[in-house]
Amino acid sequence: MMKKLLYWLLAGWLLGMGVNLSAYASWPFAVAKSVDQASLSQMLHGIVPAVVNVSAQGDIPPNQLPPPVPGRPYPRYFESMGSGVILDAKSGYILTNAHVIRGARSITVTLSDGRVYKATLKGMDPASDIALLVIPPDHLTAIPLGNSDKLKVGEFVAAIGNPFGLSQTVTSGIVSALQRTGLGIEGYENFIQTDAPINPGNSGGALINLQGQLIGINTAILSSNPLNAGNIGIGFAIPINMAYGVMKQLAEYGSVRRGLMGVLVQDLTPALSGALHLPSGTSGALVSQVPTYSPAAAAGIETGDIIESLNGTSIENAGQVKNRVGMLRVGDEVSVKLLRNGKKINTSLKLTDPKQYTQTAERDNPFLYGLVLRDFDQTVAGQGHLVGVEVVNIDEDSMAWHAGIRPGDVISSANQTPIARVAQLQAIAKQSKNELLVNVLSRAGVRFVIIK
Repeated sequence: MMKKLLYWLLAGWLLGMGVNLSAYASWPFAVAKSVDQASLSQMLHGIVPAVVNVSAQGDIPPNQLPPPVPGRPYPRYFESMGSGVILDAKSGYILTNAHVIRGARSITVTLSDGRVYKATLKGMDPASDIALLVIPPDHLTAIPLGNSDKLKVGEFVAAIGNPFGLSQTVTSGIVSALQRTGLGIEGYENFIQTDAPINPGNSGGALINLQGQLIGINTAILSSNPLNAGNIGIGFAIPINMAYGVMKQLAEYGSVRRGLMGVLVQDLTPALSGALHLPSGTSGALVSQVPTYSPAAAAGIETGDIIESLNGTSIENAGQVKNRVGMLRVGDEVSVKLLRNGKKINTSLKLTDPKQYTQTAERDNPFLYGLVLRDFDQTVAGQGHLVGVEVVNIDEDSMAWHAGIRPGDVISSANQTPIARVAQLQAIAKQSKNELLVNVLSRAGVRFVIIK
């Protein structure tokens, strides 16, 4: 079918270029066009009803209101448009992006047949940009699930959604790349890249394969002009295996209960591989820090180790470690295969709740909201003896995250006052009005960061 489809796509391109194909009736074009149009149309007929329109309405927070313009009233509320996918018809579960419904006080879902429902937010996870909505399970159509781990670059895919409010729009393309990380779009990134046209309003919609199976949730695009965010052939979708894992936790808990492994890792570049005298072809993630209190330390993992696999899945880069661990729950067992000084080492650990070891900043403090902190007092290689407050965990939707604070950072001062305890940081933050200036030690060095 793929071969015929490629013939059909090529024929369409040639026709668009003005080439007369009437003399090529014996070519597979005619057969491919009729067969593939019919099969694709039939497949989409059963899939499109599972993709819905999602509309969110809410109030704009006072600190996010735009500057006043003389003669114009303040916009006090917002309305956003996006897409969603019905994954469980019996439960009325709809998967969408968290950014589509963030801050909403009212969420409306419109089905392909025109029915309109008020949706309930079951739970959301800003770190992975996944949200789970619920509507009455009234004769709904669910989409079949595929296996995104089996995707290959070059496979044909179709995107279904509501770009610019144009409901039930289908576009097509191929898988351009897999496991895209480091884009700074989400806290957990493992994107499918596609050239299937994705535009504003497609967020939360379906990316499907030729079998009509859901293999991704369309999430983001790159645009050459942020003021005119149209498609330029580079779109990203969250793999369904990742999204479905998040959905199961949202359905059960209303949130994602991520466990703590306790390692900071970085990509193993050729330069680092050479400096560490590793065998040619070595791949994995380099362990750059192991806090003494962590499950990783208890399992014997050391700085300088190479993580080659987690739970039997090969690791190629640091982003994969974060994604694999981020999709597991508190209490889950993790088997780890390491390379240390040329020797293979197998160990295992149990993910723990970060709050078990730490203090969490109070919820009424916006500067520290979402931070999990602990007192820090130890000697650091190359830095000497350091005291301060360590960031153990952080909510990827917090002010501190958007300011650039990351797990493993050590805060040594706040508003130019040295600190050594969590309580000191909290007291200074409470007195701050518009912003909090902190001095941070991280893998990138020492820097000042403004949280506001």
